[in-house]
Amino acid sequence: MLFWILTATLVAAIALLMLLALWRGGAASQTGAAQDLGVYRDQLRGVEAELARGVIGTDEAERLRLEISRRLLEADRAARGSVTAGSAPIAATLGGAVAVVVVLAAAFGVYQSFGAPGYPDLPLKARLEAAELAYDSRPSQAEAEAAAAARRGAVPAPDAQFVTLMERLRAAVQERPDDPVGLELLARNEALLGNYHEAWTLQRRLIALKGETATVEDHVALAEMMIGAAAGTITPEIEELLGDILANDPGNGIALYYMGLMMAQLDRPDRTFVIWSALLARGPETAPWIAPIRRAIDDLAWLAGETGYVAPDPVMAGPSAEMLAAAAALAPEARVALLHGPTEALMAQMAASGGTADEWARLIAAQGLLGDSARAAAIWEEAQRVFTDRPADLALVSDAAAGAGLPGGVAAPRGPTAGDIANAASLSPDEQAGFIDAMVGRLSERLDAQGGSAAEWAQLIRALGTLGRTEEARAKWALAEAAYGDKPDDLAAIRAAAVAAGVAE
Repeated sequence: MLFWILTATLVAAIALLMLLALWRGGAASQTGAAQDLGVYRDQLRGVEAELARGVIGTDEAERLRLEISRRLLEADRAARGSVTAGSAPIAATLGGAVAVVVVLAAAFGVYQSFGAPGYPDLPLKARLEAAELAYDSRPSQAEAEAAAAARRGAVPAPDAQFVTLMERLRAAVQERPDDPVGLELLARNEALLGNYHEAWTLQRRLIALKGETATVEDHVALAEMMIGAAAGTITPEIEELLGDILANDPGNGIALYYMGLMMAQLDRPDRTFVIWSALLARGPETAPWIAPIRRAIDDLAWLAGETGYVAPDPVMAGPSAEMLAAAAALAPEARVALLHGPTEALMAQMAASGGTADEWARLIAAQGLLGDSARAAAIWEEAQRVFTDRPADLALVSDAAAGAGLPGGVAAPRGPTAGDIANAASLSPDEQAGFIDAMVGRLSERLDAQGGSAAEWAQLIRALGTLGRTEEARAKWALAEAAYGDKPDDLAAIRAAAVAAGVAE
């Protein structure tokens, strides 16, 4: 209220000062004109008095009358103009007063709609203190669930057949309370029905039953069920559980995501940004926490003061070719530590949405390096059915299967490496031809017959260009352009090789 009183007082004082300034200006103009008229009238009376006393003659008196009368008329016209000019500021003042009232009324209305009347200043220290207070005063799990239940509307009725199955499952768990399979199934299905409290209670029983054999995934499932019961609020009990998960698995993406969410709920976007930006950079893009982070990261960066932040490009799921090559030189334990997480992520992605031939090949190669021959064989068998009518893709996967030592896998003939090409360029023409024909010929024949990857086409065209076989390079570029016309990214890589070989622009 004090704010409004001070504002109104200041505005009224300024308006009054403007009004007085304009009013005084008009009055001053009117007083000066009246004084001139009085002077000239006194001069006329003085002429008549001097004529009566004989001080001046008749002709001189007449001349003075004419001159003073002329000046009197001019002064009268000036006086009339000054009166008109003096009245104008009064109208302007009234108009200004009306304008001030209108502008102030509009300003007050806008502030009431978009401003924050009565809201105090929020310096950084006060915001941090408020965040700490919010952290200390968070509701418990029971309080959060009670509040969520009060806000939650009616839940749609499930399918009658599903209800029947759930009744049977509940009865079976009641008869066999120590059956881990039944507990796990019932917990998951209770969560699907929205019965989160029952779900996490069952999941906690399951973890207690498993004891030391309970996995990180079991604890993550418990945390997500508790979060669902609390309608997304990260309570102290959930935070403690997430901390235990991260103590055993520091890189667990789901636990880190919810830790970041907790910081956002406590109005600490700076801490949320640190956690979520690291998760986004790590990927993979198919991870369930990536989509919500990517939607929020730009606004979050602004709130955190990171005005120059640019979100990274999507990260490919699974181990890259470079990672596989590095893993091959490691000891078995280190190899598992490097490949296990990315390989499982790629498996999950392909189970949900399939994958390219390159992803199938990398998955088989990773399973071979991990020593899981049975799983690698199963994937290879499935790949042969998936790519049965796509010989080029099947050849790529078959090459990976051969590298993993699987029966039926066929290693692809290799073309020249970049080092081979460099060495060949330094030989004599005759030596060069003999050296390169054995390698380039095999690669060219295979690509003509079966097709191949974009990298292989680029390798062949670049090799032919280095050796001066421009016409052959141009012919291969034409074939590759036709084969990859609907794959712009692959075609761009091949085009770069063709440009380097001088057969494309």
